[in-house]
Amino acid sequence: MKTINLSKTLKQASEYFVAGQYSEALRNYSLALKDHPDSKEAYNGAILSDMAMGGESAGEALFDYYTILRNEDVETADTVISEILETMDGTLDQLAGLFDDTMKQRLAYEDGIMYTEFKELVKDENDFNRIFENIMFSTRVIITEKEDFVDFLDNLIDHGYKEMALSYLESALGVYPNDRQLRNLLRRLAKGKSIEN
Repeated sequence: MKTINLSKTLKQASEYFVAGQYSEALRNYSLALKDHPDSKEAYNGAILSDMAMGGESAGEALFDYYTILRNEDVETADTVISEILETMDGTLDQLAGLFDDTMKQRLAYEDGIMYTEFKELVKDENDFNRIFENIMFSTRVIITEKEDFVDFLDNLIDHGYKEMALSYLESALGVYPNDRQLRNLLRRLAKGKSIEN
């Protein structure tokens, strides 16, 4: 038994997406999929919402493209976007694999340590400032995961390296302007009084 009005739920989901309320959009697309598992619009919308929630600007751009295509030809739009998403998914997996291999090769040739090793040193010595300053002048800390990058910035802020954290944040926000975690760190820095404009 169908419990929701598909077109109304999809329309609401689309409105939430356009308003930047991606979690609400995802919830509505998911509700639509629950009762209408064959709905390509709900499926594509859910994936694009999830991408946008993760701070991927491609999600927003593809959603705009999808909307334009749907105004011209609904069936073609669903097929085109589905194919793009499938291709992106495969490409992202391949790129992640290549990135891992490249990083391992780079570590073999460069004087650097992974962030996980850096965290172990800090944990063993229980002195972030000393470890950070020693490493900063002798080697590089290589960060490959977003969570590690956020953790690193968090530690920089906690241990008084606010100008350096701000510099990294500004660069990262230039690439990922809508990333929620990065924006939260920027707000945290803005509350501090030791950063000059």
